[in-house]
Amino acid sequence: MPTDRASGPAAATPAEREVDLSVETIRAPRLELVSMTIPFMRALQAREYETANREAGALVPAGFAEHLDDFIRYRLLQLDADPSVRQWLGRVMVLTDASGARHVVGSIGFHGPPDEHGRLEIGYRVEAAYRRRGLAREAVQAMFNWAASTHGIHRFIASISPTNEPSLRLAAGFGFVETGSHIDEVDGLEIELEADWP
Repeated sequence: MPTDRASGPAAATPAEREVDLSVETIRAPRLELVSMTIPFMRALQAREYETANREAGALVPAGFAEHLDDFIRYRLLQLDADPSVRQWLGRVMVLTDASGARHVVGSIGFHGPPDEHGRLEIGYRVEAAYRRRGLAREAVQAMFNWAASTHGIHRFIASISPTNEPSLRLAAGFGFVETGSHIDEVDGLEIELEADWP
């Protein structure tokens, strides 16, 4: 059970009482997109990589958690309010190498369940050592295919920094078009894009 350093063991939240909620793994040609469990996210928060490795069933790279602090804080609040949304949220990208070792190479997920217009917002990040191999494209396509085939969702949105040229190129490849912009309190200016899939 997660512990609070100041006050000892923490009481289980409603979401943590639902850890047996089954969420299917989404498969791509080279990747498995494995749903982040609440214990996995708690382990990342506490920088307990051994626990995170066990929960993910794969080796989590050093420094992985540092990029996900805001993400994890927000996702745990969503799950505490409604554990059933876990299927839409964060997943780790797991790549199995030639020796059979499993490595977490990035994260991907939707920002929540479909919005009032039936759209899903995608977000992703690939670890630096695994970039420029087409893994982000493969993972995004697998997520879109899953949403379309399993849930009948065909409209997707994304928010991307205007300086993030690789992500803008990836979005263009999926047919995303610019629909506006906004200022994100964490990431600053972001371009808003939408696309239909397939």
